[in-house]
Amino acid sequence: MQYRPLGRTGLQVSVLGLGTMTWGRQNTEAEGHAQMDLALDHGITFWDTAEMYAIPPIAESYGTTEEIIGAWFQSRGKRDQVILASKAIGAAHGGFPWIRGGNAKLDRANLVAAVDASLKRLRTDVIDLYQLHWPDRVTNRFGGRSYQHKPEMDGTPLIETLAVLGDLIQAGKIRHIGLSNETPWGVMTCLKLSDMHGLPRIASVQNAYNLLNRAYETALAEIGLREDVGLLAYAPLGAGTLSGKYLGGTVPPGTRRAIDHRKSRYDTPSAEEATRAYLDIARRHGLSPTQMAIAFVARQPFVASALIGATRLEDLKSNIEALDVALSDAVLKEIDAVHARLPDPCP
Repeated sequence: MQYRPLGRTGLQVSVLGLGTMTWGRQNTEAEGHAQMDLALDHGITFWDTAEMYAIPPIAESYGTTEEIIGAWFQSRGKRDQVILASKAIGAAHGGFPWIRGGNAKLDRANLVAAVDASLKRLRTDVIDLYQLHWPDRVTNRFGGRSYQHKPEMDGTPLIETLAVLGDLIQAGKIRHIGLSNETPWGVMTCLKLSDMHGLPRIASVQNAYNLLNRAYETALAEIGLREDVGLLAYAPLGAGTLSGKYLGGTVPPGTRRAIDHRKSRYDTPSAEEATRAYLDIARRHGLSPTQMAIAFVARQPFVASALIGATRLEDLKSNIEALDVALSDAVLKEIDAVHARLPDPCP
């Protein structure tokens, strides 16, 4: 396993991080524990979760993933071997009525309540990296392309949110902070406010990044490298799309698309053509398509950790083995050619 700096925190995170959102819906507690055992045995020491997991989100599975992780910590006694990240949801705008009455936002009352509840479920005294799952304000995220400016819906000012997070650090409940599903403006504004007011500095941004969505490279990659804000790249397989299992409209039983009531951001008109092209590159070069996709993400200098997950233990092991895959110049050239022809079909 390789390890990289997490921003300016002094922490080193494994270049492959363990994604956990299937535990509690697609995976049982026992299966989640087996995945944690396997990951730690292979040197994966950075684990990411969130208060709203398992996914897809429903009231019955809210907080379940954190509870499964907490039970593992209690039974294994290995909390000190893991750098643990979790998240609080942003403005709900009437959604998620099971989370703080549908009034969740990134203000003091909500953040304190969210952290305290997560700590209890996780059976730990501190969360190493606490992230804002999405902004309070209206932005393009989860597949959005057309920006709609709605300043009347900006929600909690960022300076207030950062101040609350600073208090939570002082209280010893969290150690460091990060953003998620954030824009260049949001990242730079948080950095500016931190510098101006002595507030906590963000260490990371967790955004989607994969062969079907390289939008991060447009502006955020430069910010991340110049400002020491690492990308925690989620969905390196495009929610399983880059495995090819959804080609031709196929939806295998038990998969994410089979149980999620929401349309996948990776189900777009150009996604199938791009996926077939990437699968063809892997086939011609004798590569596993999933390992090629993960290796592409992990090799990027702006990536601190690529978050992998799987419902089957053998698939998780194969994903971990992507670190042994070296992508040749020929493969990278062909990948870039597909990207030039079909750029970011799934933002």
